[in-house]
Amino acid sequence: MRSLKNKMQMYSLLLPGFLIFLLFTVYPIFKLLAMSFFKWDFGSILKQEFIGLQNYKDVLSDDVFWTVLVNTLAYTAVTVPAQMALGLIAALFIQKIPCFKVGFRVLYYLPVITSWVIASLIFKYIFNTEGMLNYFLTQIIHFSSENIRWLDTRWTGLSAAMLLGTWKGIGWNMVIFLAALQTVPADLYEVAEIDGAGAFKKFFYITLPSIKGTILFALVMLTIGGFNVFTSIKMMTGGEPAHQTDVLLTWMYYKAFSAGKFGYSASLSFIIAVILAFLAWIQFKMMKSKENT
Repeated sequence: MRSLKNKMQMYSLLLPGFLIFLLFTVYPIFKLLAMSFFKWDFGSILKQEFIGLQNYKDVLSDDVFWTVLVNTLAYTAVTVPAQMALGLIAALFIQKIPCFKVGFRVLYYLPVITSWVIASLIFKYIFNTEGMLNYFLTQIIHFSSENIRWLDTRWTGLSAAMLLGTWKGIGWNMVIFLAALQTVPADLYEVAEIDGAGAFKKFFYITLPSIKGTILFALVMLTIGGFNVFTSIKMMTGGEPAHQTDVLLTWMYYKAFSAGKFGYSASLSFIIAVILAFLAWIQFKMMKSKENT
């Protein structure tokens, strides 16, 4: 009877959280999946027509989709390794310094807790046609006689967003890698020093293999984060010109709330999920193959 009573108490404690999970996570996913098979727009709010896979066909045949997919892949391909490399360098630096470690951690982590909206507006001011960077280039060092329209072209606008994304993510990677570095046995470094190994050999043959799990975790999480970029693009470029700087989420937002194509956006969200699952699978396979070699 006591075990049954304990189980009932446990289930009663879990039930509210489980119901919230069903209501706000599971139900929206299945509702979104159902929407992707219907013609669901401003003109069919009350009555929807079942169209099967037509929304998915519309997405895959849309030239803008392929443009924003390339933009998202480029953003992820640049910001993910940059964040990881700079975060690892910062972690190694902080681990080696004898004092002020807490102060440096705070300085590196401040961009992480800074609001995306505020950071995006600051970067927009810097890269604006009449902004700080153009003032520096034209008035201070006289590098150019005309203001450069950084945010009005595809790759310069995306590059500004990539710079912001990298700057914002260094602190998070620093914390993750710093925790991983502290788990590496000091004996390994002492033995390596006795064998005459230098700093580079210790880094590549001891440090990196010892934190492989953390590297994989950071890689997967940052890849998901790269595909979820939204605020910086929305605030800095707004997708201009002609959606050339849009990414997957800003394009999905535009199709849902500006164009009213909710079925299109629902199918796009599942296409994004499939792409992310595929990329995560590749990353796990690559890490496993490296471990087996």
